[in-house]
Amino acid sequence: MRQIVLDTETTGLETSEGHRIIEIGCIEILDRRITRNAFHTYINPEREVDAGALEVHGIDNRFLKDKRRFAEVAGEFLEFVRGAELVIHNAAFDVGFLNYELKRMAHAVEDIHGVCGVLDTLELARRQHPGQKNSLDALCKRYSVDNSGREYHGALLDAQLLAEVYLAMTGGQAALVLDAEEARANAGGPRIRKLDRAGLTLAVPRASEAERAAHVAKLQEIAKASGGPALWPADDA
Repeated sequence: MRQIVLDTETTGLETSEGHRIIEIGCIEILDRRITRNAFHTYINPEREVDAGALEVHGIDNRFLKDKRRFAEVAGEFLEFVRGAELVIHNAAFDVGFLNYELKRMAHAVEDIHGVCGVLDTLELARRQHPGQKNSLDALCKRYSVDNSGREYHGALLDAQLLAEVYLAMTGGQAALVLDAEEARANAGGPRIRKLDRAGLTLAVPRASEAERAAHVAKLQEIAKASGGPALWPADDA
């Protein structure tokens, strides 16, 4: 199975305000293994980057001014992802921007769903970890994925981190179980090691006289407050 872990950076948050994609990063997963096959490009958005977005990703217009426009990279991008399943954190955001760009250039493909499947890891994380933080940083911490180099958001870096998180989130424990079963099978069947209990003596602590007296006093207090005897006799203390 071929999956493409994808992330984008943009000039702002809303396509309704004319915001554009400025970076696309893709990492390939083939049969649950991260390959060296990747797609990465910066894009000239032909508009200003919002100050708020700049604080998040640190990519400014001076850096982007000589980069290709989306229409110039669309064919290469679509060819890379065609037929794969896109793995995206908060997919509605990235898919919305991709579709906006495709429609804006009147491309034959107006909806990325027409060439790819889409899996949203944010929805997956919310099902697996309800009521917890499920940002990419939170998931990196939860699954012990090193994100110490993530000073700014970046499409390729975030795609790399998400690829590792996704594999851990969807196969970590299962893989351990399968590995254990395979190891037993290769060894010729199950190996059961019994514990030798010969000479083992378990210590059984007993209540002291002071503890027994305190317990009896508590039972008497409960009986007085409830107007009836306790359900268990004081002799059992």
